[in-house]
Amino acid sequence: MFKHSRAALLESLAVTAAAAAPPALAQVRLIVPFAAAGTQDLVARAIQPALGQALGQTIVVENRAGAGGTVGMAVVATSPPDGNTMALVSSSHNTSAWLYPKLPYDAQKSFAPAALIGRTGFALAVANDVPVSSAGELIAYAKAHPEGLNYASAGNGSAGHLGMARFLEMAGIAMQHIPYKSTGEAINDVLAGRAQVIMAPTIGIMPFIAGKRLKVIGLTSTIGRSGALAQVPLVSETGLPGFTYDSWYGLLLPAATPRAVVEKINAAAARAIKDPAVVTALDKAGIEPASMSVDAFAAFFAKDYTDMRELVRTSGARVE
Repeated sequence: MFKHSRAALLESLAVTAAAAAPPALAQVRLIVPFAAAGTQDLVARAIQPALGQALGQTIVVENRAGAGGTVGMAVVATSPPDGNTMALVSSSHNTSAWLYPKLPYDAQKSFAPAALIGRTGFALAVANDVPVSSAGELIAYAKAHPEGLNYASAGNGSAGHLGMARFLEMAGIAMQHIPYKSTGEAINDVLAGRAQVIMAPTIGIMPFIAGKRLKVIGLTSTIGRSGALAQVPLVSETGLPGFTYDSWYGLLLPAATPRAVVEKINAAAARAIKDPAVVTALDKAGIEPASMSVDAFAAFFAKDYTDMRELVRTSGARVE
């Protein structure tokens, strides 16, 4: 009888304790719409611990690659607007809206811009056997050899493709575009001599500078101008006044996410990018941490969307 009563008492206490315990916090999925080891994946994993600590929740990075990032973004667009699913995106999110005619979501209306994480510039580089050492000399060489230069990129509509398209239009020169599947493949073919020029994110170009396997002749913005690139001049200073080009990284949530949740994630992201470990990781990648209020980031996000339309038109990029 006593054993039975004791068992009943313990069961009752367990039920009471369970009812009184705070509910377990849900894990937050941080969707990266590209494969692991890419730049967006690097940024996501750099901020993962600090962002989770700032939110008081566990962040799980989930790579959902495919169709230029649109597969992963479709996952986010259709997720519950509760703050437990977000995406780490770059400028390519807005580019995709103008490259893919039938997206399963609206690049603007299906998402709530939550937080800017950072910005990065690009490096204009040439193969070692190209006899130029500045943007101005490259422009002059291209004019003297109108069919002699190819440029490589990570694919049609990639950031490197669009940046080079802007450069060529402003400079009034032409080069043949050779698209690849990744920045790494594009750089390898510049090294092999099948292409002579590339505009790549600073993180992609870093490993080839120390070994002097490529010549970096100009940076597209002041962002990332540190370390091995500290003394590299800007393209705008050495041959093409007014030329700038950079990319951004940020967090998007599903549309209809409550404003209070968006504000919470914005504040957590702003704290996370000040973490010394995050600052170091982003700096090594040539990314400058940056933050904005929710309203400022929303306005920035909307303007970037319209800017990308003109850039894609200029490039002539098409994705079938």
